[in-house]
Amino acid sequence: MDQIRHEPIFSQITKTTVFVVAAYIGVQMIADISSLQIVSFFGLALDAGTFIYPFSFTLRDLAHKVLGKQNTRALIFSAAVINLFMAGFFYLVSLLPIDLASGGNSAWPAVLTPVWRITIASILAELVSELIDTEIYSLWVNRVTRNHQWSRVLVSNAVSVPVDSVLFAFLAFYGSLPIEAVWQIFIGNVIIKFAVTLISIPLIYLGKDHAVVE
Repeated sequence: MDQIRHEPIFSQITKTTVFVVAAYIGVQMIADISSLQIVSFFGLALDAGTFIYPFSFTLRDLAHKVLGKQNTRALIFSAAVINLFMAGFFYLVSLLPIDLASGGNSAWPAVLTPVWRITIASILAELVSELIDTEIYSLWVNRVTRNHQWSRVLVSNAVSVPVDSVLFAFLAFYGSLPIEAVWQIFIGNVIIKFAVTLISIPLIYLGKDHAVVE
């Protein structure tokens, strides 16, 4: 009887946890692949991952809310390792002979083979900024307020977004692009990421504070 009575609560926690972990890692992987392409958006030079990566900050906040601080740190490091493995695997695949007769695509290596400087810059920027986001979120919730959950997202992202953007822009492009272009990438990243932050705020309300915020 006890098992039956508690099953709905356990099911709810499990579903939320699965969604958060899957969505967080999925967004990071998509962003890292997309970051290999630089696009022009309203005159701003941006890596394409900029349009989706900011969702990972709010998903990180949601993970913190339902999993706790230590588990969220583990999730951040796990995502970094998975993204690094993905880049390495794509590189190994690009070295294999292409079987054009069976449907192999000769354009695949040119599209998905990692540009290592950009890939490493992206992963390092993600790792550092997400860990900073974790600390800011924890400080805000524990020392300022547990109410107004939207404020957790805005405050933590207000710090982590610029950190992520400056690390990525300078680690990936400093010295290979004019400094004006690097700053343009940084500014464009910050603008777009803050815009996406506003869109992503409702995600924080998908889960309840099941885990103790440390």
